[in-house]
Amino acid sequence: MRARTSFLVCLVAWLAACGVAVPADKAAYVGTWKGDGTMLSISAGGRVEYRHSNGGASTSISAPLQGFHGDDFDAGLGPVATTFKVSRPPHEENGATKMTVDGVELTKIP
Repeated sequence: MRARTSFLVCLVAWLAACGVAVPADKAAYVGTWKGDGTMLSISAGGRVEYRHSNGGASTSISAPLQGFHGDDFDAGLGPVATTFKVSRPPHEENGATKMTVDGVELTKIP
């Protein structure tokens, strides 16, 4: 039983570390973004950190990047994933880099 538990712990740790790197054509997504009650961080190596608060409810995700499809991207482990809907991809606006994810306008933190 102990060997099985150790194997499962190692498997989960290995899966948690398995993210796909951000492709070169999506490099503008990399960085820390903040908006109304939301923080999103995407690392070049493929890690996604997300926190969103709305009133009394909050959501937090820390997961590997699974990939991009169009402007949207998925983060999670195996079949348990979240799709982040990007209605406006990274763009320059009044000297700041912005994008809109899940309906929230985010500004990239320099």
